[in-house]
Amino acid sequence: MTMRQRLLMMLLAALGLSSASFTVFAQEAPTLSAGDTAWMLTATALVLFMTIPGLALFYGGMVRAKNVLSILMQCFAITALMTVLWTLYGYSLAFSTAGMEKGVINLHSFIGGFDKLLLGAVNRETLTFAIPESVFVTFQMTFAIITPALIVGAFAERMKFSALLWFMGLWFTLVYLPIAHMVWGGDGALMWDWGVLDFAGGTVVHINAGVAGLIAALIIKRRKGYPGSAMPPHNLGYTVIGASMLWIGWFGFNAGSAVAANQSAGMAMLVTQIATATAALAWMFSEWLSHGKASVLGIASGAVAGLVAITPASGTAGPIGALIIGLSAGVICFFASTKLKRALGYDDALDVFGVHAVGGIVGALLTGVCADISLGGAGLVEGMTILGQVWVQFKGVIVTIVYTGVLSFIILKLIDVTIGLRVSEEQETEGLDLALHDERGYIL
Repeated sequence: MTMRQRLLMMLLAALGLSSASFTVFAQEAPTLSAGDTAWMLTATALVLFMTIPGLALFYGGMVRAKNVLSILMQCFAITALMTVLWTLYGYSLAFSTAGMEKGVINLHSFIGGFDKLLLGAVNRETLTFAIPESVFVTFQMTFAIITPALIVGAFAERMKFSALLWFMGLWFTLVYLPIAHMVWGGDGALMWDWGVLDFAGGTVVHINAGVAGLIAALIIKRRKGYPGSAMPPHNLGYTVIGASMLWIGWFGFNAGSAVAANQSAGMAMLVTQIATATAALAWMFSEWLSHGKASVLGIASGAVAGLVAITPASGTAGPIGALIIGLSAGVICFFASTKLKRALGYDDALDVFGVHAVGGIVGALLTGVCADISLGGAGLVEGMTILGQVWVQFKGVIVTIVYTGVLSFIILKLIDVTIGLRVSEEQETEGLDLALHDERGYIL
């Protein structure tokens, strides 16, 4: 059963209809919808827009001037690398349903099969739902691109470019693909069969990337001079422009996950806007009360925290739930990115853990509450109470944290003992733009 089918079942239950109505629907052969296809083409472009140039500018503005090109290069290179790996085997291992059976735990509960390698089974005629499978492949590819790109912010200004490429390739293969399959793989996939609700990637994208970012920051250690030396962002204008692009692109991220131009997509767009605005204000006022002033970086970070937190709930929450999720994410992510980070002393340069992991956890857990019809949601998974759904969401969060944390640690340690993770002290002082790419991102 797919996410769209699960949402239909929840809607039928809310209307008091039997599952027989769903059975009739599910048995109908899919037909191409021009409207759905047009929307998904647009949504795919919006999600790619989130990474290049959105995330690249958002991160690029926050680092020091001597490292801005390195961030842009990393985001661009990751976009290219993930595209090729997704084509070779990524789509197959994430979305192949070969060997899967609901309620049966086997190898394919954790990873897909090989029947779609090199996209050999994808042609002009194959459909996924009511859109060409080629469009679905590209849409999901953009998720596989932005997830590893998010991790870049945690170790900004200090990782070798060669190490980055190895890490991203291995992490994509060993971490992203299994988590994506377990959550979105359909009947027979581990977390799918549990009933975990993750409409657009709270666990798959944000907790996954945020935990990996924290592990990377801890292993590669602090930047030279951190925390004593001032390391102010070199161009907050870039950061605000990037955050604005992320905000706009996120409509493709969340509303596009309906894989149709329908009511679910419309509500996903609405709750995304509400949660993002609420979180931006919540972070702004939290900072204002704590530090006496509201910062541009703060309100932009708050908006991203809201985008992150509403992601898993965007297909099931209503407007009231969006307000709750946005308020919670803005406040909690602010304290995680400031007081918690200072207390623990880790150098997560651009707050990947504080915004993405923490925001993803907040959103994933509150999805179990805000999906309830009493809060205007689409309804819980059939047979679930709020407490039961929250418990299932919690299990999904824990599995993601543990799996991602352990595998990320192993991959990073393996790279460190072979080619090394970190640039030399001299290269770090000079800046990665010149040291690694022999270019400057600014004029002297």
